[in-house]
Amino acid sequence: MQKQSRSRVSVLLSITTMAVVAMLIGEQSPIKATQSRFVGGDPTRPDSADMRALRLRFEAGARSNWHSHAGWQIIAAEEGRGRTQVRGEEIIELLPDGPPNYTAPNVVHWHGAAPDEHVVQLTFMGGASGADWFEPVSDDEYRGR
Repeated sequence: MQKQSRSRVSVLLSITTMAVVAMLIGEQSPIKATQSRFVGGDPTRPDSADMRALRLRFEAGARSNWHSHAGWQIIAAEEGRGRTQVRGEEIIELLPDGPPNYTAPNVVHWHGAAPDEHVVQLTFMGGASGADWFEPVSDDEYRGR
């Protein structure tokens, strides 16, 4: 009985000691106060229910038809080489280390892989959903002729 009592006291003393040490270690001096990871205040998170993201793989030579989106679109190459073009403008090459491409709502365009290399395309869309689809991109258009 006496042994059991000493054991309980030992356990209680150990727990109390650990609690005191934890409190001392956990205290922060005013110099080391918790800081935000942002300057000027923490950002808020506006509703993003109207945003969508997906990853598409186009094999070499594959591309979408001409089309437009009701909302905006941002595309970037994650892997390989891709291309995109707004109707009437120059072809833009998409590379993994290159800048993403923004297309405004209702702008007719196409996107896909380079003629000789696949592309894994990251696609981000926002705003209104829906697309209008038009004719296929001809081989001459695709090759920039």
